[in-house]
Amino acid sequence: MPKLKKPILAELPEPEAINVAELAQKYLSGEVELICVLGPTASGKTKYAVRLARTLEAELGGCGQARCDQQDGCGGQARCEIISADSRQVYRGMDIGTGKDLADYDGIPYHIIDVADPGDGYNVYRFCEDFSRAYADIRSRGCVPILCGGTGLYINAVCSGYNFRDRKPLSAPAAAHPGPDGEAIPGRQPAGAVPASGSPSGQPGQRPPRTYFIGTLVSREVRNARIDDRLRARLAEGMIDEIRGLLDRGVPAETLISYGLEYKFVTLYLQGELNEDELFTQLSTAIHQFAKRQMTWLRGMERSGIRIHWTEV
Repeated sequence: MPKLKKPILAELPEPEAINVAELAQKYLSGEVELICVLGPTASGKTKYAVRLARTLEAELGGCGQARCDQQDGCGGQARCEIISADSRQVYRGMDIGTGKDLADYDGIPYHIIDVADPGDGYNVYRFCEDFSRAYADIRSRGCVPILCGGTGLYINAVCSGYNFRDRKPLSAPAAAHPGPDGEAIPGRQPAGAVPASGSPSGQPGQRPPRTYFIGTLVSREVRNARIDDRLRARLAEGMIDEIRGLLDRGVPAETLISYGLEYKFVTLYLQGELNEDELFTQLSTAIHQFAKRQMTWLRGMERSGIRIHWTEV
């Protein structure tokens, strides 16, 4: 019997050291207006974004505004604030399954988490509006916005400037369309959305922010091991009870299944369609595949001309 060939895996991007002092100067000069930390699931995005925020605060020293609003607690310091770009962490009560881990923010203010109820029709258009408000508010107070998440469609929408009100034909490639489990597929657009010289919410006469992209890089082996360890931890923390509680509150099973991954497979388990072993095995495999699709999408961003500064965390 001939030996089976191992699949050829795409090479990982080359990592680099992020020069935070240089990044701080680019922010002060206006060359950078938004910092975006992105990467596949289990790559350490949130913890890295928090460490980056603390280091940036130390580098910047002060908010840089001639007139600082002391009432917001800034105290004249260059406080960083994190805007979440996670399509499921917007939902209240979906905590363990989405890995909110709010303690990881360690006092750094965060935005666009717990802003909708499960089953509410939250979508990329609403995210763009929420982002636009949060971004403007953070900048108006002299603070530094850091966008952090793994939902590629949301990130691309606000950093490329989709215009959801203008239904002209597609005119540029840096686009994405939601696929399974809320993932984004390179090179496809949401219906009716075009890149435009408008704000993230499509307001005319404005442009998307100048963004510095940082990608959190881990090897496939480490990432998959983290996914499995994290899944065991979430099950031990009560993820099944959390999802059972959502069903008991009247959230339809089909709605939870539509959120994919943890919410899909645990709901199937609670409906008796999977046993305990099948739940772990099938869910673990699905998350591994999801992380792979995320990396494929992010490399697609690079092919479209976006520079991502990959760093090991």
